[in-house]
Amino acid sequence: MLRVIVLSAFLLVSCNPKAQDSPNNGGLDVEFSLPKKLKEVSGIALSKDKQTIWAIEDQGNKNVIYGLDRQGKQIADVLVNNAENNDWEDITTDSEGNFYIGDFGNNDNDRQNLSILKVDLKDASQKSTEVVQTTKFHYEGQAEFPPKKSKWLYDCEAFVETKGNFYLFTKNRSKGFDGTFLVFKVPNREGDFEAKLVGTLKFDGGYSDAAITSAAINRTGDKIILLNHKNVQILTGFTENDFNSAKIQKISLDHNSQKEAIAFADDKTLLIADEKDKKNGGNVYMFNLK
Repeated sequence: MLRVIVLSAFLLVSCNPKAQDSPNNGGLDVEFSLPKKLKEVSGIALSKDKQTIWAIEDQGNKNVIYGLDRQGKQIADVLVNNAENNDWEDITTDSEGNFYIGDFGNNDNDRQNLSILKVDLKDASQKSTEVVQTTKFHYEGQAEFPPKKSKWLYDCEAFVETKGNFYLFTKNRSKGFDGTFLVFKVPNREGDFEAKLVGTLKFDGGYSDAAITSAAINRTGDKIILLNHKNVQILTGFTENDFNSAKIQKISLDHNSQKEAIAFADDKTLLIADEKDKKNGGNVYMFNLK
């Protein structure tokens, strides 16, 4: 009789789609589903009071920043008047609560108009905003546009701001992907700069384990989280001009989707967003760092 009961319970769980497809594995919990119109969220950042989640979409979408409340209700569409969405790939803030958009998506490694846009974004009552600072840059070490496919290391979907500088973490699109990525430093000011190489690092695993899609930095500036489709990777022990000595801690999310955006909700909690495909995704998740 006991065997029958155990087997019946096993079959009940196995036939339950929620039990099979639950995204709660590894502590990744659905906070809310994104509005249907936001199918290709590429970056999220929180307002200084943590009450508004600002989201952007990537290439092919509008030059608009979308505001969501903490329950996922869309409360703002802020048009960026004086900018095009060439390929917006991430959004971040500085310690004063200013917002910056990374217009540096570069899938084919051939763009020569890479930039970071500081926008005058104050609150969800805004209907439009302006770019108030444009930081243009090119990568140290890139001489060909595009380089050989074995050297496609100049796409970027992830950056943070700290101590008056931007740090960019490239997405490896090379033939023969091996998890290598580059870290570049760019000053946070108006102008046209060479992005200085400050680190060459490598993550283990294949593309979904190691390709970087977004970044976030904690309040004290000593911990950077890099997002992959399957994992988060924690960088510590870096210095302003040297990331080669950074320690890497990989945490599996036990969940595979096209995760494209990450932000700190607080010092121990992350918000993660993924793109919507035919069956899965289109959510914002909460993940507690342990």
